[in-house]
Amino acid sequence: MMPRRWFGALLLCAATLSVANAAEAAEIRVLSGGAIEPGVRPVIAAFEKASGHTVALSFATAPQIRQRIEAGERFDVVIAPPAVLDALASKLAADPMLRVAIGGVGLGVAVRPGAALPDISTPDAFKRALLDADALVFNRASTGLYFEGLLKKLGIEAETASKTTRYADGASVMEHVLHGHGRELGIGAVTEILLVRDKGLQLVGPLPGPLQNLTAYAAVATSADPAPEVRALLHGLATPEAKAAYTAAGIATTR
Repeated sequence: MMPRRWFGALLLCAATLSVANAAEAAEIRVLSGGAIEPGVRPVIAAFEKASGHTVALSFATAPQIRQRIEAGERFDVVIAPPAVLDALASKLAADPMLRVAIGGVGLGVAVRPGAALPDISTPDAFKRALLDADALVFNRASTGLYFEGLLKKLGIEAETASKTTRYADGASVMEHVLHGHGRELGIGAVTEILLVRDKGLQLVGPLPGPLQNLTAYAAVATSADPAPEVRALLHGLATPEAKAAYTAAGIATTR
């Protein structure tokens, strides 16, 4: 639940930037990367309660975001890695000055409920854990592509090829590991692992520092002249209170 002080700050933001400029409540369509769902959801919910506006919020992987925008789907705000937003520049009439940094999401390792936690504290220990695992489960989106390259970098791509299982998104990875067996390791965004922790999924920890990779996310309005309520939402996504919510969800932010 969003702490009262966060809600109060977003209430003030929405009151001054949205209610003062919009006579009626509006629906704001937002498409966001799934890896930051645990941080974005409470901030959006507080904005809705404070402003009276409705946010139609949907989540997708970075490749799916590109596909949906290129196919002509329309949204008021898109939250995605900057590289994806740059690639969609011809489809989004966004003002770069209105781009809002959300934060970065690192990779972590998950195991099923009750499983022993392997040592992943150093690059060598992490490599041994990967080789000792019965299966490696990861996605085909940004985090999975990075991990695929990491297996090559560690020189164990061939040794692990027969025990890899891939899914389209992180949620499917976590669902597999949650109901898995043996020494299966799920590799994905730390935020997505934490999202399933209340069901018993265990976060072993983040990848060791030298091997870690942060995927950055930013929000943009898809219009060069967005409506007041869209501007208000962008502002709400960038407040110190919103950043505190991101940090609590495992998203790294800059101060």
